[in-house]
Amino acid sequence: MSGISARKRIWGWWFFDWASQPYNTLILTFIFGPYFAETVRGILIEGGMEVEAAKAQAQAYWGYGLTASGILIAVLAPILGAFADSTGRRMPWVWFFSALYVLGSAALWYTAPDQFDITRTLIFFGIGLIGMEFATIFTNSMLPTLGDRHEIGRISGSGWAFGYIGGVIALAIMLLLFQAGESGNTMLGIPPILGLDPATGADTRAVAPLTALWYVAFMIPFFLWVRDVNDPDHVPYKFGTALKDLGGTLRALPNHPSLLAYLGSSMFYRDALNGMYTFGGIYASGVLNWPIMKIGIFGIIGALTGALFAWIGGKADKAFGPKPVIVTCILILLATAVTIIMITPQSVLGFAVAPGSSLPDIAFFVCGGLIGAAGGAIQSASRTMVVWQSNPARMTEAFGLYALSGKATTFLAPMLIAIASDLSGSQRIGIMPVAGLFLVGLILLIWVKAEGDKEKWSVSP
Repeated sequence: MSGISARKRIWGWWFFDWASQPYNTLILTFIFGPYFAETVRGILIEGGMEVEAAKAQAQAYWGYGLTASGILIAVLAPILGAFADSTGRRMPWVWFFSALYVLGSAALWYTAPDQFDITRTLIFFGIGLIGMEFATIFTNSMLPTLGDRHEIGRISGSGWAFGYIGGVIALAIMLLLFQAGESGNTMLGIPPILGLDPATGADTRAVAPLTALWYVAFMIPFFLWVRDVNDPDHVPYKFGTALKDLGGTLRALPNHPSLLAYLGSSMFYRDALNGMYTFGGIYASGVLNWPIMKIGIFGIIGALTGALFAWIGGKADKAFGPKPVIVTCILILLATAVTIIMITPQSVLGFAVAPGSSLPDIAFFVCGGLIGAAGGAIQSASRTMVVWQSNPARMTEAFGLYALSGKATTFLAPMLIAIASDLSGSQRIGIMPVAGLFLVGLILLIWVKAEGDKEKWSVSP
């Protein structure tokens, strides 16, 4: 550590956001998610299912896969966080879950349409998602060691913006060099490089090795410049003690009503946001009949606004604190969710449009920009808020609880969307639970103190 400057540590920490963002951008949302839906839809239609029902069922399968991964993450996140706090070490966990990230993302290459297996694909996807989520927990818990209480908002926001830029560049590489459009060429007007055959989905499946290699390459600065910060007062203790302390922390939460309310609020609004990210591309594919190339452009717009407003949000966070940023973003996202539900190829906000009108597409692009802007700012402010609300001595556990609060219902949005899609046979109706989750999160913020319960941590377990 003596040879690594504070500036290098911050840059190394930022590079995790840059390295890991493509799993969200390329696999979860804009490229592989729609590919999964299109492939499953085609299989179901060939099996005799009606087109709209097949679209809804494909969306439901994706939701059930996310539900299973979310439950596993929710159960393990606080336990592993408590264990990391007991040993005082986070880096070994980052290495382990980075390996899962690379394994899961790379394995998605083996999902050609002629050998497509829904269960196997969702298992591969889940392994990578679990790797990304847990690596994020342990890297987020390092945030308080990078600056003082009033600097971490700026550091977090800049890191999130840096990550979004990485996602944009990775997505642009995918669209320019690999992903074929309706003409059979990429956005550069050339056939997919490396002889990738669109007929086998190879141009789209290339997202798998690209995501894995991107992570491997850009985690190098993180592993070179970031180290566990040794606390001279920390005495390692047994895993059983860590679980006992975790139980004590959970029992003590009612004594910290601001933290408890924030965990509850973030549980719902982050779940809603993840629902918008996860199903945005699938929704555009099924409802507006967008090809993957167009969904990719939609993703670039969202990622660019996300990068810009994560940075702006970091500045606002430093100036006003994280709570006003979070409230503003939820209001924007709630209005955007309602708007999306009211966009179809035939109408926008309930008003009919002429056949072939571009207005529904334009409106959806605008919504994508708003989701990116508010989503980037709220995610950055949210991890700052954890630091403001939590016990400084138990920060990894705090981020484990934060992950639990997110993952305890991260499966809820996909599950509700899956069930609503299944029962209604409509993708539009299926997406409606998102608006309700944003509203619940907004209401719970009423009980959150902007400065948290910091005066209580010195006297509470």
